[in-house]
Amino acid sequence: MFNREMIRNIAIIAHVDHGKTTLVDKLLQQSGVFRENEAIQDRMMDSNDLERERGITILAKNTAIEYKDYLINIVDTPGHSDFGGEVERIMKMVDGVLLVVDAFEGCMPQTKFVLKKALEQNLTPIVVLNKIDRPNARPAEVIDEVLELFIELEASDEQLDFPVVYASALQGTSSLDADKQEDNMLSMFETITEHIPSPKESIEEPLQFLVTLMDYNEYLGRIGVGRVNRGKISQGQVVTVINREGKHKQARIEKLFGFQGLKRVEIQEAGAGDIIAIAGIKDINIGETIADSNNPEALPVLKIDEPTLQMTFLVNNSPFAGKEGKYVTSSKLRERLYKEIETDVSLKVEDTDSPDAFIVSGRGELHLGILIENMRREGFELQVSKPEVIIKEIDGVKCEPMEHLLIDVPEESMGAVMESLGTRKAEMQNMINNGNGQVRLEFMIPARGLIGYGTEFLTMTRGYGIMNHSFERYAPYAGQGVGGRQKGVLVSTETGVSKLYGILNVEDRGTLFLKPGTEIYEGMIVGEHTRDNDIVVNICKEKALNNIRTANKEETVKMKTPRIFSLEEALEYLNEDEYCEITPESIRLRKKILNKSERERAEKNRKLAKANV
Repeated sequence: MFNREMIRNIAIIAHVDHGKTTLVDKLLQQSGVFRENEAIQDRMMDSNDLERERGITILAKNTAIEYKDYLINIVDTPGHSDFGGEVERIMKMVDGVLLVVDAFEGCMPQTKFVLKKALEQNLTPIVVLNKIDRPNARPAEVIDEVLELFIELEASDEQLDFPVVYASALQGTSSLDADKQEDNMLSMFETITEHIPSPKESIEEPLQFLVTLMDYNEYLGRIGVGRVNRGKISQGQVVTVINREGKHKQARIEKLFGFQGLKRVEIQEAGAGDIIAIAGIKDINIGETIADSNNPEALPVLKIDEPTLQMTFLVNNSPFAGKEGKYVTSSKLRERLYKEIETDVSLKVEDTDSPDAFIVSGRGELHLGILIENMRREGFELQVSKPEVIIKEIDGVKCEPMEHLLIDVPEESMGAVMESLGTRKAEMQNMINNGNGQVRLEFMIPARGLIGYGTEFLTMTRGYGIMNHSFERYAPYAGQGVGGRQKGVLVSTETGVSKLYGILNVEDRGTLFLKPGTEIYEGMIVGEHTRDNDIVVNICKEKALNNIRTANKEETVKMKTPRIFSLEEALEYLNEDEYCEITPESIRLRKKILNKSERERAEKNRKLAKANV
């Protein structure tokens, strides 16, 4: 065990893409963790395939670095507010935070979100101004923004007196001076060891360990990761596990692991202040306390932010069900969803009256989208409904989630963006013109208004706009007519294969979502109508074979480029009467009721019922 005085436990927090994970890379590389001939990949902490593809951190991960005589435990946290459950728990494991801020972009919505969590836990902050080598970096202004944010979040006097390290994580340089950089990360290491306090817990008191993160290994089973809050823990020790409801059970510690670089190393014993992993306790879960058997005392239960968005996950019942997936039954779907909530405390799963449908609630579209993407890669087939915000009644008032929205747009797109957000009940809070052709707009907007807005926003700004948002609070319901799709869809009347002739025949009616040669079925959505109503089309139609030559026979017919949806775009696009069918190979949009006559009958009955209310 390390001397308690020489341990430093820190979390790295930041807005998405401000350089946290790259910073950890350079700290690891310069600490001598790797052999000289060892192959090193970028963003080593992003081990999940989806993290590497998207360039975001989804799961919190920890590492340990030895610097001089110090052991620095570092936890890399997600920057996106949809994964706030991870960030919140990590704050219980550390004594200080490195707040990484982009030297050009400055404070963003998630900067505020993650810093708020850190200050609430009374952690010691160090501000890292990253990307200082950017040509348009504005360090002095950004430091002022950070200070204003600290004041707004009611930081203590000690927290306001934060040290600043200027760095370029990409180049591996750092300094305490904004005007020059040293070709190493020594300024960072020295600031951490000097300013972050060592653990203050007692090693002599009875054991307390809070399970903060979960991992799984096929040989060891469930692995609980967390911090020893007090006392000592050793391999083979008999302990008491206290669950979130306060119930006790006996268990034995089979294996104990510490961290060294990116590796988990087996250890015999750990003490107060150590960040470790425990294996061998069946059914261990996040938020549970592992305590001394002779003196079992529970730690405070972790407070987790409530979900704000929900979707219905259903067994795939389309005409193509079972063709592309490995897991297609309701029992497999249920088992997978309930397995997910064991490691993701921000997620909720509820059974419904139907054995084939489950309500899944999460922190946002990205949160639920990542779960769906992981499931399709594992071989699942499923259908999901349109994402809906979770409405709550607070003190007798109907309330909905509100988002703090920050937008950077070119000046010429500003008017169109403001007009489009006005129709979605957004209220402008602030406008800053940076004088470089870019304008920053701040809004408060109902979360409903952002569903499906991403694609429209990118079209309006021709891809130059940047949009970030984070959950702010629940506020009184803003009324009907917020957000939603403005246009109708083209719905297939046939089951078969789409043909170029059939597509060309309906191109003037709207935008197609697929190419010729795609298998389709009746009730499947094949395009977007130019108007606000749905129409049925037959794109399986082939040109009649006859002997009549056309005057334009030699002309080459060109089809317009179809609009192909990503998973997130497909989920955003959905309407209340539609499903998104997801398989390992395909993403299809469809009507809930596939048959045209049945759809019309159901719509007629719905209108009658509404008129009679």
